[in-house]
Amino acid sequence: MAASSTNLAQSAASKLSQMSERTKQLVIQDPERQKRIILVIVCIALLLDNMLYMVIVPIIPDYLEELQNAADKAQEAILPTNSTNSTIHKATKGNFDLQIGVLFASKAILQLLVNPLSGTFIDRVGYDIPLFIGLNVMFLSTLTFAFAENYATLFLARSMQGLGSAFADTSGIALIADKYSEEAERSKALGIALAFISFGSLVAPPFGGVLYEFAGKRVPFLILACICLADGVLCLTVLKPFSNRERENMPVGTPIYKLMIDPYIAVVAGALTICNIPLAFLEPTIANWMEENMHSSQWEIGMTWFPAFFPHVLGVYLTVKLAAKYPHLQWFYGAIGMVFIGASSCTVPACKNFGQLMIPLCGICFGIAFVDTALLPTLGFLVDVRHVSVYGSVYAIADISYCVAYALGPVVAGQIVHDLGFVQLNLGMGLANVLYAPALLLLKNVTQMKPSFSERNMLLEDGPTGLYDTIKMEEREKKRKGLCTTIDENGTETFAQRSYSEESSGGDYA
Repeated sequence: MAASSTNLAQSAASKLSQMSERTKQLVIQDPERQKRIILVIVCIALLLDNMLYMVIVPIIPDYLEELQNAADKAQEAILPTNSTNSTIHKATKGNFDLQIGVLFASKAILQLLVNPLSGTFIDRVGYDIPLFIGLNVMFLSTLTFAFAENYATLFLARSMQGLGSAFADTSGIALIADKYSEEAERSKALGIALAFISFGSLVAPPFGGVLYEFAGKRVPFLILACICLADGVLCLTVLKPFSNRERENMPVGTPIYKLMIDPYIAVVAGALTICNIPLAFLEPTIANWMEENMHSSQWEIGMTWFPAFFPHVLGVYLTVKLAAKYPHLQWFYGAIGMVFIGASSCTVPACKNFGQLMIPLCGICFGIAFVDTALLPTLGFLVDVRHVSVYGSVYAIADISYCVAYALGPVVAGQIVHDLGFVQLNLGMGLANVLYAPALLLLKNVTQMKPSFSERNMLLEDGPTGLYDTIKMEEREKKRKGLCTTIDENGTETFAQRSYSEESSGGDYA
């Protein structure tokens, strides 16, 4: 009996190994299929990150309020006459909005702090391992959210999500840019990724609200954890991050501080920050404004952003199509998007009901789609033509740009509304976008740069900076001197002078 069980287990293990090997061979033999599978893995990771980012919007404030009420009742039952504790709880209630703001911003703040390190780490070890690490941290974060019973644990879960996002988001976008080297393909692939980001952000609040209402707090997080686990297994099976040694023969990426002072990259990063400020600042403030000015119901507040998904996808589609026909106008598409965002932001305070409010919110998301879809591929192109084609650090800069907006939003937006007013907030954000749009004119001549300029000149002028560069320099030197490589009977590599006939016969070095 034991022998048959052992044989059965060995047979099952053998079949699983064969299936894994077949999957690996299938992916390796078809580069197009490999790229599509990688795109699916990255899109699922981005979807999960943004769903987890927004799913807490309808859940956490209500859940924290329940916890606070339960704590107050328990305290009153134990010490009904203790005025000091009563004062403390009143103060805690007064700081309730601040607690929620800090909790929401903690993800973006930690992501902002970790991104410079994660970008450098990605450039050193490749894209697969950081993506797998990020998915694992996000999985742990989601489980922590599901079983958290107090504010400190929720804060830990939110911060862990920021850590996971700094690795998963940056390496995922960089991996797409690396695999899709053609500009038209890259724009399309990054557009698909942006569509998943938008879908995750906009569908998460109704998804979380409905499940929280009917199934409890844990269910939405457990569902997201299962999807994250499946994506991690797919990443481990297909990409095999710990067995990939291709990084040993790849170039050393440009340090992130050098990329940050590149004027073209700085202009793109500024545009990404400015265009996301309206979305980041409206998300924590628009619910209270709708209650006070429109007397909106909870379902209207919950559905505020959902219709904006469709113009966002439309914006991505239009930008990809336009970029394929007129690739030299990427800067113009970004500028048009910023004007759209600015005009829409200025019209938000003029809305009188839920139906009217949908129009400027759709305009904001439509404009953001134009800016992101036009400028994210531009970052990859800038690295190709001005630096080394390694994308971890440059997309870490893009992630930093987003995080600046989303870190400030939950903390600063409420204070601005309190001090200046909701109308002034929107007018300021709209004006900032319109005024920044002409700065994208600096990118007008970027497409005239030749893609081969950077790497060729770095190898010839700057000297070798890594194993890949050293090999290239040695090959150039051999070609110049007319040397060919031979292997003697002892297995030792030697160099021999090629004859004129060899050189002129169209051989390996011709």
